[in-house]
Amino acid sequence: MELSVEVSLYPLQQEYIPVIQAFIDRVNSYDGLTVITNDMSTQLFGDYELIMDVMRDEMRKSFEKYGRSIFVCKFIDSNLHQ
Repeated sequence: MELSVEVSLYPLQQEYIPVIQAFIDRVNSYDGLTVITNDMSTQLFGDYELIMDVMRDEMRKSFEKYGRSIFVCKFIDSNLHQ
């Protein structure tokens, strides 16, 4: 199954841009994902299992390294990028 997710990350700290950029850089490193970033969000397109694994792993990394953050995500069960 294909999946699309739109992610907005709101780090709860003064220096928020490096936290957001680190997340974007990490999700861009995965093969099999299409990643589109704009001023408001990062969009991921690809296989359901891959995206869910990436989101689980990368949210955890963000929480562990940077502390409290808010992730706002919207999921739809199709690849809207195709």
